[in-house]
Amino acid sequence: MKGKFYGIGVGPGDPDLLTIKAKKIFDEVDIILAPETKDGKGSTALNIAKPHLNQRVEIIEKKFPMTYDVDVLNNSYDEISDFIKGFIDRGKKVAFLTLGDPMVYSTYIYLFKRLKLKNVEIETIPGITSFCAIASKVGIPLGENEETIAIVPSVYYKKGDEKLENILKNVDNIVFMKASGQIDGLIDELDNTGHKKGSVFVSRLGLDGQIIEEDIENRRGIKNNYLSTLVAKKNKSIR
Repeated sequence: MKGKFYGIGVGPGDPDLLTIKAKKIFDEVDIILAPETKDGKGSTALNIAKPHLNQRVEIIEKKFPMTYDVDVLNNSYDEISDFIKGFIDRGKKVAFLTLGDPMVYSTYIYLFKRLKLKNVEIETIPGITSFCAIASKVGIPLGENEETIAIVPSVYYKKGDEKLENILKNVDNIVFMKASGQIDGLIDELDNTGHKKGSVFVSRLGLDGQIIEEDIENRRGIKNNYLSTLVAKKNKSIR
């Protein structure tokens, strides 16, 4: 029997937003591999998927390092991709779970690249991104007529960052992914460029502890959860 690797996006948090395709794959695979949170409280992606899993599937949780150290990350991705390849070589079908969509700022991407080089058969199942779910939940169009959209990771939140300044100057709609920690500086930048009035902050959408804040001033001085996203529209109010 030939093994296969699947990357499955489980969406932003609500188990009902999982795709029908994902559910079909869950019924076919032998092993579910899920990233475990750094605090040891289990896997958020796995908790989302659990209502759709059958009882016979083997579940494995693996810890992924939360660091910017490239060597540490590469060693971890190498080790986990070899771990997965071992199951594939034995004819197993393995599914890796990831929040949102597998090809949007996902750990899956690094495993995908390594396993592709090992000539593993791979199928990627898309999932609903946090920002698309937020747009629907709040009722804020992400792209209308000729509006432009940018997706910005948290690494560019530093005040005075040239790339961020160019995006704020030239883009109508901006999605700030992983808006964790304090975002006071980002709020100031959005105020300066006309994006603040059209901003909404959402944390843990569809999960326990969900926060939807349409006045982002209320997020000043707060250490936000890792699963946080901020959507900003230029010169438009969402209220």
